[in-house]
Amino acid sequence: MTGPEWTIEGRRFRTAEEYQAALRDKALIDSITENINLNSAKDVENLYTELKNGKYSFESIVGRQFDDNIYELHKKFEAQKEQKAQAERLRKEKLKNVFSRHGKPKKTRAAAERFSLEDCDEDMQREILRVLKRKEQKRKIIIAVCAVLCVAGFGYFTIYYQASAKSAREFEELVALKKAGAAKAAGTSSGEVKIHYTDDSDTPDILAEYEAIYNKNKRLIGWIKIDDTVIDYPVMQTVNNEYYLNHNFNQEEDNNGCIFMDYQCDVIKGCDNIILYGHHMKSGKMFGTLNKYSQKEYYEEHPVIQFDTIYEKGEYQVMFVFRSKVYSEEDVNFKYYQFINAGSEKEFNSYINEMAALSLYDTGVTAAYGDKLLTLSTCDYQESEGRFVVVAKRIE
Repeated sequence: MTGPEWTIEGRRFRTAEEYQAALRDKALIDSITENINLNSAKDVENLYTELKNGKYSFESIVGRQFDDNIYELHKKFEAQKEQKAQAERLRKEKLKNVFSRHGKPKKTRAAAERFSLEDCDEDMQREILRVLKRKEQKRKIIIAVCAVLCVAGFGYFTIYYQASAKSAREFEELVALKKAGAAKAAGTSSGEVKIHYTDDSDTPDILAEYEAIYNKNKRLIGWIKIDDTVIDYPVMQTVNNEYYLNHNFNQEEDNNGCIFMDYQCDVIKGCDNIILYGHHMKSGKMFGTLNKYSQKEYYEEHPVIQFDTIYEKGEYQVMFVFRSKVYSEEDVNFKYYQFINAGSEKEFNSYINEMAALSLYDTGVTAAYGDKLLTLSTCDYQESEGRFVVVAKRIE
C-alpha cells in the first residue's frame, strides 16, 4: 500500500513534520513576495538586506532555497548596476577626451586627426550636441549679463561724471565770484546783506568778497582753503547737521554734499571751537584728501588752514591730527564733536590734553585758554563710525 504524497512545487518530503515546516515556509514566502516586485533591483536589495539581518527565519529547504535565490538575484542586479556605472564612466571619459583633444584644434594638426561627429556612435553624437548646446546657452547668458552690467555701469559712470563736472563748474563759478568780490575796495559792502540768523546784537557787515556768493545762498557762513590742495570750498550752516550731507550749494540733492559748520557754532557771538564737517569722497572732493595729514611730512607741507567766516578772515595753524569715532550716548569716551565751548579754563585744558593724547604726532603747537580753535572732521574707514580729525589754532 502506497503512503501519502507530501510534495510542494515538485519537491517531495519524507515526513509529515518536514512537509508542515515546508508549508509554513511557503506561506511566509508568499506573504513576503506579495507586496514586492522581484524584477525591481531596489525591492530585491531591500529584501536581501532584511534576510541578511535575520528578519525572517525559515525551517525547511523551501525557505533556504528562497534565501539562496534572493541572494543570486541581488548579485545579478549589483553586476548590472556596476556594468552601467562602468559604461557611464567610459562615456564621460570618452566625452572628456573628445573635448580636450578637439575643443581647440591646432592649425598644425593633420586633417586625419581632426574631429568629426561621424567618428562617434549615435549616443555619443547626441551627448556631444547636448553638451555643446548647453555650453552655448551658458555663453549667451554670460554675454547678455555682461552686456547689461556694462550698459548699467557705463550709464552710472556717465551720470556720476556729468554730476561731478557740473559740481566742479559750480565751485569754479563760486571761486570766481569770491575773487571778484576780493578785488572790490574795502568797505564797499552795501550793509544790507545780513546773516541768515540774528539776535539782539548788531550783525556785522559781510566781507565784500563773499557778498555775491551769500546773495546766491544765505546759508553761506564762510570759506575754507588749504593751499596746494583741492580743499577750496564754501562752508554752509543750517539748523541741523544732516541737510548738507546730501545737498550741494544750490540746495540740490548731491551725494558729495557740502562742507558745513556744526549748527551749534556761532560766528557772531564766537565760540572756543568751530567744527567743520565734510565727506571723505573717494574722488578726493570735499574732505577726501584730509587723511593725508596722517603723514607728518604732509602736515609740514600744509601747516596752515585758511578759514574765513563771511564777516572775518582767519588763518589757523594745525595742532593735532587724530583718529576717533562717533560713540553712543552711553559710552564714556572723549567725544571731540561735543567740544564747542569750554565752561572753564580747566575744561578747556582737559579737551586739549585729550586731543594731544590721541594725536598721531607732535606738531609742537599747543593752545591756552582763550585761543580759538578750528576742527575739521571727516569719515575714516579703518573702523565702523570712524572719524579722521584735524584740529588747528587761530593765528592772531
